[in-house]
Amino acid sequence: MKIISWNINGIRAAYKKGFESSVSAINPDILCLQEVRCSEEDLEHLQPVQGYQKVYNHAQKKGYSGVSIYSKQKPKSVEPIVLTQQFADEGRSLLADFGDFHLLALYIPNGGRNKENMEYKLNVYEKLITYLAKHKDKNIILAGDFNIAHEAIDLARPKENENGTMFTSQEREQISRLLSLDYIDTYRILHEDSVQYSWWANWANSRARNIGWRIDYIFLPEKLKQNLSQSFILDTIFGSDHCPVGIELT
Repeated sequence: MKIISWNINGIRAAYKKGFESSVSAINPDILCLQEVRCSEEDLEHLQPVQGYQKVYNHAQKKGYSGVSIYSKQKPKSVEPIVLTQQFADEGRSLLADFGDFHLLALYIPNGGRNKENMEYKLNVYEKLITYLAKHKDKNIILAGDFNIAHEAIDLARPKENENGTMFTSQEREQISRLLSLDYIDTYRILHEDSVQYSWWANWANSRARNIGWRIDYIFLPEKLKQNLSQSFILDTIFGSDHCPVGIELT
């Protein structure tokens, strides 16, 4: 089973950049999208990607945030989780029950360039970690944009960014706390020393120069580690300022 996570930075814009052909080429069994930025009603006007069940959770604010899960197998149930009311209003989660496991698609808030939303972000992580600790029996796989680079290897310029949003010690600690709940970082566990990124800023030709960050993850419960056969970052796939990340499970 191939699971892909991709922050597409607006699905209508992504369609204009070859979204359908990219999904067909990747051929995931499950695709988690972040920053859909579109209501379900608006999405009806887009040509659907064939062969997938589709579920959306859009923000109350038009053209903002939102997540979606596309899956070849229809999940038993899909619902958002309410970590905070603002988080819920912004359509930042979907939890899908696939029987042997649950998949939680997430778009964690950024925190703000000037850290104006850092309290909100850290509170979401606090609530998420509490939620996961209470639901270990569900085998919850986490996939999404977590807006944090965990270690120095996960961004091109760690020294310049050590006090900046997405790489403060407070934020990095949240990923460490998440991993302490018997989760594994699926990319890093199979690529211990590899340097690849999943997001590049839209200035200074960052992507062409590969000045990026690894802030998109799929976290797997430790008990499912034996089923992990591959993990990868598809940094040659364009269409967004993020690229898809993924795993294969046996």
